[in-house]
Amino acid sequence: HVQLVESGGGAVQAGGSLNLSCVASGYVIRTNHVAWFRQSPGKEREGVAFLLPYGNRLYTDFMKGRFIGSVDSAKNTAYLQMNNLTRDDSAMYYCAVGWRGGLWSESFRWNHWGQGTQVTVS
Repeated sequence: HVQLVESGGGAVQAGGSLNLSCVASGYVIRTNHVAWFRQSPGKEREGVAFLLPYGNRLYTDFMKGRFIGSVDSAKNTAYLQMNNLTRDDSAMYYCAVGWRGGLWSESFRWNHWGQGTQVTVS
């Protein structure tokens, strides 16, 4: 049984930083793909970061240089360090595993999701 638990969200002022965590159980993150998505009210869920096995990363264009994805193999945890936050970054953030291939930023291509963690930038 795969379970993902996100944490680390909260309220922050514009220009601030947050570090989101995604703890996985029943699934080995280090040797698989992980993605971070976000969703604002009334908008579609959009891809933020794609963490490939063994260290490669892809980011949505407007995240580049501000967001950094990483994995701690010992803790079986994925992270999303978010810097220089703006109001447009306010959303519920989710991690996902179980990629079925294809365009990673399409949410329907992922099998397992966490419950999300809310980020609010003022």
